Amino acid sequence: MPVGLMAQVEEHRWRLGLGGVLVVGLYLSSRFSYLLFHTLAEVFSIVVAFSVFMITWSSRRFLQNGYLLFVGVGYLALGLLDLLHTLAYQGMAVFPTHAFAANQLWIATRYLESLTLLAGFLFLGAHRQPRPTHLLVVFSSVTALIVASIFLWRIFPVCFVAGQGQTRFKIVSEFVIIAILAVDVWLLLRNRAAFEGRVFNAILGSLLLAIGTELAFTIYISNFGLANMVGHYLKIFSFALIYVALVKTGIEYPYELVFRELARTNEQLTTEVLVRRAAEAEKEAVIGQLRTALEEIRTLRGVIPICSHCRKVRDEAGAWSQLEAYVHEHSHSQFSHGICPDCRGRHFGPLG
Repeated sequence: MPVGLMAQVEEHRWRLGLGGVLVVGLYLSSRFSYLLFHTLAEVFSIVVAFSVFMITWSSRRFLQNGYLLFVGVGYLALGLLDLLHTLAYQGMAVFPTHAFAANQLWIATRYLESLTLLAGFLFLGAHRQPRPTHLLVVFSSVTALIVASIFLWRIFPVCFVAGQGQTRFKIVSEFVIIAILAVDVWLLLRNRAAFEGRVFNAILGSLLLAIGTELAFTIYISNFGLANMVGHYLKIFSFALIYVALVKTGIEYPYELVFRELARTNEQLTTEVLVRRAAEAEKEAVIGQLRTALEEIRTLRGVIPICSHCRKVRDEAGAWSQLEAYVHEHSHSQFSHGICPDCRGRHFGPLG
C-alpha cells in the first residue's frame, strides 16, 4: 500500500477512534447529568464556530471563495448565539426570568445558520466578493436584534411551554429550516466545481447532518429527552465536519482552501498563455513562409544596363552576362526558346 494512502487510512482510523471516545464520553456525562452533557456538546460547537471565524478572518485577504468568506464570518454570530443558548438552558440559572429562552435562541440560531449557508451562494465567485468588515457589521447587527427581541423586547415567539412541550411555531420553524437546508444541499451540488474535494464532501455531510438534527428536534417533548440528545449528537458531528472543511483543511491544506481560486485563475492564465504562444508560433511560421516566398519571387526593378547591340546585361559586379542568365538569377525564372513569326520569315524565308 502506498505511503500516502496508508497515512490517509491511519488518519481516518484516528478520527473514528476520537469520535467514538467523544460519543462514549458524552453519553457517560449524560448519565451523570444531562445538563453537563448539553454544556459539553454546545461548548464543542461554540469552539468550532469561533475557530471557523478566526481562520476565515485571518485569511480574508487571500480567500477568493466568497461563499467560504461569507459563511466563515457568519459563524461568529452562530457561536455567540449558541453560547447564549448554552447559558440560558433550563437548569443553568443564568437567566432566571427567561426560563425557556434557550429554545428561542436555538430556533433563531438555526434560522440564521441555514440562511447564512443559503445566502453564501450569492457570493460564489471572485466578482461578487463581499467585504469582510461589512459582513461583520451585518452579522453583529442581526445578532443584536435577535438577542434584543428575546431578552429586551420579548417579542420573539414562544418556542416551549412547560408541561406542553414545543409550540406550533417551533415545530413549523424546524421544518422550514429543513427546507432551507435542502435548498443549500441542492445549490452545493450544482456548484460542486467551486469547492476543493475534501471541502465539498465535508460541507455536504455537515448539511445532511444538520437536516437530521432539525428532524430530531421536531419530535422531542422534554429538554432532557432522548430526541434532544440525538439532536445534539448530530449537531456535534455536523459542526465537526465544518471544522474539517474550514479549519483543519485550512491549516493542513492552505493551498487548496485559501488559494484555490487563485490557483484556478493561474491555471486559466497558463492555458491562455499556451494558446497565445501556439498562435504566435503559427504566425511566425506563416511570416517565415512569406519571407521565403518573397525571397524566391524576386522582382527586377530600377534601370537595367543592357548592351544595345548584343543585348547582354551588366550586373552589380560589373560583369556582362546574357539577358537570360541575368533574369534567371534575379527572378529564378526559366526560359524556353522558340522563334517568332518575323524572325522565322527573316532567317528562313519561304522555307520557314
